[in-house]
Amino acid sequence: PPLARPARPPWGVSTACYALFAGYAALVAVFSGPGHDRIWAVWAVAGYTAALLLSRRRGTDHAGRVGALAASAAGAVAGPLIWLAWRAPPTPDVRVVARSAVLLLQHGTPYLSAGHLASPLAYDPYLPGMTVFGLPGAFDVEGVAGDPRIWLCAVTGLLLVLALRVAGQPGAAYWGVFAVASPVLAFPLAVGVTDPPVLALICLTLALLSRAPGRWPAHWPGAGGPGGGWPVWPAAVTLGVACAMKATAWPALPVLAAMLAVRDGARTAVYFATRTAAAALGLSVLLAPAVAARPAALVQNTVLFPLGLTQVRTPAASPLPGHLLAALGPAGRLAALGLLLAAGLAVAASLLVRPPADPAAAAWRLAVALTLLFALSPATRFGYFSYPIGLLGWLAIGRAGRPETARPAAAARAGPVSVPAGPLA
Repeated sequence: PPLARPARPPWGVSTACYALFAGYAALVAVFSGPGHDRIWAVWAVAGYTAALLLSRRRGTDHAGRVGALAASAAGAVAGPLIWLAWRAPPTPDVRVVARSAVLLLQHGTPYLSAGHLASPLAYDPYLPGMTVFGLPGAFDVEGVAGDPRIWLCAVTGLLLVLALRVAGQPGAAYWGVFAVASPVLAFPLAVGVTDPPVLALICLTLALLSRAPGRWPAHWPGAGGPGGGWPVWPAAVTLGVACAMKATAWPALPVLAAMLAVRDGARTAVYFATRTAAAALGLSVLLAPAVAARPAALVQNTVLFPLGLTQVRTPAASPLPGHLLAALGPAGRLAALGLLLAAGLAVAASLLVRPPADPAAAAWRLAVALTLLFALSPATRFGYFSYPIGLLGWLAIGRAGRPETARPAAAARAGPVSVPAGPLA
């Protein structure tokens, strides 16, 4: 069974992780006001503390680790998720996703027109793919099963396990549950934030692009690399799905295309970029055909509103540099947008001057790019940093989860282009 013999970090590392998780949850419990955040934190403190105690049972190594994993997952994910879905009013994110699914079924678009955008909750900053998580409730599934948070959590977990399996990570289920139970994902999943499945799709894309050369037939479409290589279309479709869900996935496209241009050639990079864009556009039109007839509503909801360029301001207002500048007035807003544009141009220049050579370097570059994007955006929130933190966690799991091994002969013959990303040896 996947959990029977998990590839595990050193004993001290797992204990330190649970201690760090418990400390973070305790800070949230102390400094957050009454509401969903504090409810999650109280549950999570109990779960992480139990996991910390169980992880110290060195005499029963396997039982202690699996027990610690179960305690953290129950306390940080399952418990607060079900409690909040059952007993608490839905969060704004959950309400937006649920309403967008109803609008989609009724009108073929999840977006309200400009005349109906009178409050922040009237806007839908997500792309059409995100509406699928609200469809169970839109089809009158009642109770917890109809709550988008349940489906956000289930899909995130399944995608992460799949990504780890594709990457060849021993104990993929163990590490997938560990990632979901960490505060980086558990906290947003419990309160209905929509970023975790998008992050999981990006990790799956990295895993697909990290497959060793020679494992795919050379005649498949999109094959690249020396000696035939492997197809990039599964990774392109995967990233396209993420790009059809939320705009935060789009920065991954130029970063990964630049990496493929170095590793596999310009033809493969162009193939990847065009297939990704086609998948995102095709899925969006398939799910919301009326969007094609009314693109102004899409721009108003998903571009102008997140950037704080509409009359109704987004509630995303964490005190980060871009927002603090924008709060100074029109001049400050222009300065924030100018800095955001400059950061984007700097990242683009870095991709031209020194593109990442492999998926691991691409993950690092994407983490830096997203950090700059979120820090300098006029409308931003701390929760967006789950993307760069999650990408670094993806790389860290690979280093902690399996020992260094010699590269297979086929990979060795391919040269340095086969350096993996994340959970690979």
